[in-house]
Amino acid sequence: MNLNDLEQLKKLDPENMIGHIDGLPDQLAAAWALGQSLPLPERQGVKQIVVAGMGGSAIGADLLAAYGEPLLKASLTAHRDYGLPAWVNSETLVVCSSHSGNTEETLEAYEAAKAAGSQILVVCTGGILAELARRDGVPLWQFDHKGQPRTAVGYSFGLLLALVARLGLLPDPAAEVADAVAAMKAQQANFVAEVADTSNPAKRMGGQLMGRWVTVYGAGLMAPVARRWKAQINENSKAAASFEVIPETNHNALQGLMQPEAQFNASMALFLSAAHDHPRNQRRTQLTRTAVMVEGQNTDMIMATGDTRMANLWTSLHYGDYVSFYLAMAYEYDPTPVPALAAFKNEMAG
Repeated sequence: MNLNDLEQLKKLDPENMIGHIDGLPDQLAAAWALGQSLPLPERQGVKQIVVAGMGGSAIGADLLAAYGEPLLKASLTAHRDYGLPAWVNSETLVVCSSHSGNTEETLEAYEAAKAAGSQILVVCTGGILAELARRDGVPLWQFDHKGQPRTAVGYSFGLLLALVARLGLLPDPAAEVADAVAAMKAQQANFVAEVADTSNPAKRMGGQLMGRWVTVYGAGLMAPVARRWKAQINENSKAAASFEVIPETNHNALQGLMQPEAQFNASMALFLSAAHDHPRNQRRTQLTRTAVMVEGQNTDMIMATGDTRMANLWTSLHYGDYVSFYLAMAYEYDPTPVPALAAFKNEMAG
């Protein structure tokens, strides 16, 4: 379809996914501000943080772990499964994150956290998890958001960022949050639907991805962003995609570029890069892209914008959200509903 046809875009997007994407900078700022005021009893001896969540409720932990790796005074991991690791104990803060408050894996993790005697905090919009937190006297960080969990990534990250900052586990990131918000807004001036594809890199990228299996590569800060691009293409665009993490990919996946050669014209390798990447990973990213091109596959490079690590993280993520939206429009899919996921959930409940 014609990605410059605004009337057709509106018809294909009745639940206004583009509005959620446009509003992401303000959502990040709002989540950071909200996190300063929510209840946080004094915590003692937190040596590790486990964020139990799935999908859009877990990606914030991945983003924070990547951003905070050189800064955090405690380990932080995302747990995408039932239960919890055996090492969780009283020195572990378990953050049970579920957009709906009804995610079955997260509900089980909540009970496991109680059984382990760990410190607990609940982040959700309501549901069963909120009821359990109130019943048990567990601190509850409840936020208001109407939409799919993946459209709440600003809350998924911003509230966790506020949490670790208030715990004294991270230097005050307020200035970097402001820089990230400003950089996202400056960048998106070229990405909004009103800008024609001749001047809109996100529209052009969305069109280029049609009919192709997409693999997104990222290192360091960009690794969780690559995961986010992959998931947004899956859910918004209803298209196949995968992601690879550098430097690990240079120790295995790089050798797998030789076959199936017949599929190479129907592939696209996207490389996310940022000025704040480790210099050796910047070189690895360039060399990996060259290796992919030599084997005859299509590639492109996406450079993060902004002056800070936080801005690099969020401008590259925001770019991917726009690309996934325009790819959905190109395929003429409504980007919001996820019928396959809903059907699977119903099967699991049966």
